[in-house]
Amino acid sequence: MTDTPLLEAGRVGRPHGLDGSFYVTGARPRLLALGTRLTLAGDSHEIVRRAGVEQRPIVRLSGLADRDAVEALRGQPLTVPLAAAPALGDGEWWGHELEGCTVFDGARAVGTVHGLLELPSCEVLEVRRAAGGELLVPMVKDAVRRVDVTARRIEIDLDFLGEP
Repeated sequence: MTDTPLLEAGRVGRPHGLDGSFYVTGARPRLLALGTRLTLAGDSHEIVRRAGVEQRPIVRLSGLADRDAVEALRGQPLTVPLAAAPALGDGEWWGHELEGCTVFDGARAVGTVHGLLELPSCEVLEVRRAAGGELLVPMVKDAVRRVDVTARRIEIDLDFLGEP
């Protein structure tokens, strides 16, 4: 077992053609560049073909030669070591960095981030409220005032979200 943090780049989707190419479901396109080495079912593979569009990429991996090989792995995660991931810009974070952060509105504790949803319009923090229930917080400037991953703290604006 490795202690190297891994990022999920997507999952093996349905085959595309006969050469071992396949659609990637739940894709993180920036982790699926041509030449990237990733792990699938415990084996290391290189992306040797990249086609399709950002929302629906098609890849072929070294070592997967045909449609049957892909079908046998359908649904399996494609992972990339965090150290091999491209650098993020200012104001960007990987989802796992935000999980566990405490969410505040000023001095008021709101809850804890337990996930990040990727929706078509933006990403959304899933926050378990301290008082019970869940709050979805869009990752937009008006809703999220500040993120401090080092301090494990995220400041939001409940008024903007229409929350009491």
